Amino acid sequence: MSDDLLPGFAPHWIDTDGARIFARSAGAGPPLLLLHGFPQTHVMWHRIAPRLAETHTVVCMDLRGYGWSGAPRGDAAHEAYSKRAMGRDAVAAMEALGHVRFAVAGHDRGGRIAYRLALDEPGRVERLALLDILPTFAVWERIRAGTQPAAHWAFLSRPEPVPEEEIGRDPIPYFEGLMAKWSGTGSLAPFDPRALESYRQGCNEPSRIHAFCEDYRAGSEGGTDVRHDEADMAAGRRIACPSLVVWSAGYLRRPGAESPLETWRRTFAPDIGGAELPCGHFVAEEAPEDTLAALSEFLAA
Repeated sequence: MSDDLLPGFAPHWIDTDGARIFARSAGAGPPLLLLHGFPQTHVMWHRIAPRLAETHTVVCMDLRGYGWSGAPRGDAAHEAYSKRAMGRDAVAAMEALGHVRFAVAGHDRGGRIAYRLALDEPGRVERLALLDILPTFAVWERIRAGTQPAAHWAFLSRPEPVPEEEIGRDPIPYFEGLMAKWSGTGSLAPFDPRALESYRQGCNEPSRIHAFCEDYRAGSEGGTDVRHDEADMAAGRRIACPSLVVWSAGYLRRPGAESPLETWRRTFAPDIGGAELPCGHFVAEEAPEDTLAALSEFLAA
């Protein structure tokens, strides 16, 4: 299926310390890693990755627990799905493909891995683009302030096996219901049917459902990812490389809350640039030309 959506992208299987990672790559030029979000796969980049590969060596990677990558069991502390651990997968995958330093763009959960990687290993990340996310600890600030509902954040991070069992009774309607709700149209119309089939294959299996929940448990209030964020804030660590945030008018911007640009500048990226797009959460699929233009300008600067 991804062969149809990403023609000319070579497949790779890469063993890391924590999982076997699947990726596809194409193009020539400076290396660029693309990290997808929940509940998707590397296929979400299909409308812009081929164009980016005209100027860059593009690597589209399935996160651990997603797509065709390995889905290790979670642990008591949820460290296996911390964004720090998933960032190590990204480093291992890029090194296996010959790239020690690279630009990275991440959407949703992939963006959380991307900014964590930029904080943990600043020598690796040359440029950082974040698509429709806020720092994890700042999401919980919004939830506590009542400007963002806890919704799936609270549900998916509940203790095992409660969400796994509930979702497992009929997983595809659950995940597609979220995607429809978060899209600008309130439906699945923005998505290519072939991409939807890839997402269905990647979520309709117990080990994947468990991995998704572990991903959110790692990012729960007071969880591993939040503790990492708070430790970096307390230590005054900031993202050192040029950075960009692109956010959706239809999802991330919330009444009564500061703008995504303000949040990033207040926290980890004082000099970050940004742009708002007139679409729902899935910016690379709903507004591919605008997303491509923002990324291309940023990467060429």
